[in-house]
Amino acid sequence: MDTSPASPSRFSVIGQPLRRLDGGPKVSGLTCYAGDIRLPGMLHARLVLSPHAHARILRIDAKAAASLPGVVGIFSSRDLPIRDPDESDRNHSPLALDRVLFHGHPVVAVVAESEALAEDAAALVEIEYDARPAVVYPMEAMRPDAPLVREAGEGRMDEELAMHGAEGGAQGVKEPMAPNVASTVHFSRGDVVRGLSEAEVVIERRYHTSMVHQGYLEPQTAVANVDALGNVTVWASTQALFYARSEVAEALGLPEHRVRVIAMPLGGGFGGKFVLLEPLAAALAMAVRRPVSLVLTRREDFLATNPAPQSLLELKTGARRDGRLTALWARVIFDAGAFAGAPVGIACLLLGGYYRFPHLEIRGYEVLTHKPGVGAYRAPGAVQATFAIESQMDEMARELGADPLELRLLNAVQEGDPMPNGKPWPKIGLRTCLEELKRQRGRRKREPGGERKPDFRRGVGVAVGGWVGGVEPASAVCRMNRDGSLSVVVGSVDMSGTNTGLAQIAAEAFGMPVELVEVINADTDAAPYAGASGGSKITYTVGAAVQRAAVDGRQQLLAIASHQLEAAADDLEIVNREVRVRGVPSRSIAVSELAALTMQFGGKYEPVFGRGSCATVARSPGFAVHLADVEVEAETGRAAVVDHLVVQDVGHALNPPAIEGQIQGAVAQGVGWALLERMAYDDHGQLLSATLMDYALPQVDQVPRVDAVLVEVPSDFGPFGAKGVGEPPVIGAAAAIANAITDATGHRFTELPITAQAIAQALANPD
Repeated sequence: MDTSPASPSRFSVIGQPLRRLDGGPKVSGLTCYAGDIRLPGMLHARLVLSPHAHARILRIDAKAAASLPGVVGIFSSRDLPIRDPDESDRNHSPLALDRVLFHGHPVVAVVAESEALAEDAAALVEIEYDARPAVVYPMEAMRPDAPLVREAGEGRMDEELAMHGAEGGAQGVKEPMAPNVASTVHFSRGDVVRGLSEAEVVIERRYHTSMVHQGYLEPQTAVANVDALGNVTVWASTQALFYARSEVAEALGLPEHRVRVIAMPLGGGFGGKFVLLEPLAAALAMAVRRPVSLVLTRREDFLATNPAPQSLLELKTGARRDGRLTALWARVIFDAGAFAGAPVGIACLLLGGYYRFPHLEIRGYEVLTHKPGVGAYRAPGAVQATFAIESQMDEMARELGADPLELRLLNAVQEGDPMPNGKPWPKIGLRTCLEELKRQRGRRKREPGGERKPDFRRGVGVAVGGWVGGVEPASAVCRMNRDGSLSVVVGSVDMSGTNTGLAQIAAEAFGMPVELVEVINADTDAAPYAGASGGSKITYTVGAAVQRAAVDGRQQLLAIASHQLEAAADDLEIVNREVRVRGVPSRSIAVSELAALTMQFGGKYEPVFGRGSCATVARSPGFAVHLADVEVEAETGRAAVVDHLVVQDVGHALNPPAIEGQIQGAVAQGVGWALLERMAYDDHGQLLSATLMDYALPQVDQVPRVDAVLVEVPSDFGPFGAKGVGEPPVIGAAAAIANAITDATGHRFTELPITAQAIAQALANPD
């Protein structure tokens, strides 16, 4: 569906299906990842992880390990060339200082001639600990007498959240806080007590979500080298090469121009690969003066990285009998692990942001526990908040006897309505998506249904999911080559096919076939600045810079052609790799011929080198609405998603199949959130699901058929009206599945994942 004012026929490349530029090398196995790097004299590092969730390090005995032939070095935190080690910041203390703060906290790094030797040596390192009480659950950590995780304070992860798309405008909660409360968020509007008293229906519930791993195929990896002059090069599986450079330089006490970061192709990231191993790999290389490769095992990746946080959300919502909402009261608690930086602000903003609540009071708390520090995971904070508010909306509809979709349409925000932080929503497509979902639902109801099994229950669920959208300055260059092709140089990381979209943008803006456009992801020594690949902002920000660079390059080329053809530049057009005088096709000159004139001895024309930059602070939010159809086996409680529809506002679809792929992947992740995935810890802070044998990711037969309907509400700021599409489709998926299970069983499930055991128990003991 296309609601944009521009007809698709206006464009020759934009809106056309295009295969991903990185598809061929990846499916043929030719892509080189960070773990594939091999350098002369390269060493391998292996980590010794803490078996305790909280303990003081008393003694490290590495004599037996050091005696193995081929072991080059064994390092504790104070042996590393790190400037100003800081226990509160993993980038400045990649190894534990005097205490371990979570099960899996790296304590020692062993560097050896081979991976196997490093692993053998690591097993011989003996560490004596003084185990201390650990606080594992956020509610316990909030007690004044709880064991202190560390000195609470703002964490450096906040910068990563900002790069991912966090929206400000919140104030802190003004009340006494326990020491493990790292930060607070407070949004308020109207008088929530009055709003609840005016309500004729009040729903009050408490929701839980689990800690979830990002589930990428490629584990966290970094390779580092130091040259004879002390300059550091890092090859990393990172989503943010400039941020990685800044963190490595700061940790080592080097100026940034002496640190070069090369972002390798990613084997999946989903927000978990900003910076983690890069400072440690660089410090080890500095210490041994040889290249060092650090590749985590799958178990280490589960134990020692940065998963999505668990959450607790307490909600009270009120509405009149006519369905209009009156008030929202909420307390939101996010488990940050041992390092501050949980996305509680994003969660609170979206929790109260989808619907018109005249009165609201939202308090958020980021709480430290003895678990690994958390990171971003595709729309950080949004999935948790959306599960809670969309469950509330469904319960409200059940209580009112209303259609869940109509209730959402009645109360959905639109452009100009205030967000919880008081800022007005910019142009958004939420209502447009809901109206399209209503049409699609009616059409699907008229279609003959599939086979209905007598021992299965069917249910349908609806949910909304929205993302405010990230912004960050970006720049790009478009360089014309001698043969008339175009090289687009950017500093972004192609995590989800963004290079293909950038190529389409450049081709459309310049006026040349897309097959003549190459996108180069340069390193920090050569690339124009771009922000991190996260927050659904690369197409929006880097794409805008590419568009401007291509327009600049086109104008330069037309100026040369104007001189050659003796015609005004405004009278020229680029058609079929030629510059022509409009209306006079015989007067033309090949683009390659013009390019060659700029690259010859004695040439009088400057090379075509377009430049473009973008620093918009205006956001273009994206929304997606879901309709999930589930089947629940009554005897076992096993739930399966059998059909899933997503209607998403994409601004303007640059490459529709690529967007549909993003939506299909998002629903697969939503199945994991809803039914399967949980990093379970015991009361002592021991991770119980540290392998893929214990941590359940969706398998191919558990992912449903996904139908995607693309709605276009063009952005006023994105290239050709496009907006970010990666985050929105995952946000409401789990909530829609949960609502469908409630529709099938009649029981409200308030904890994710919803396991077969929980469903079977609810069916055996109905409310």
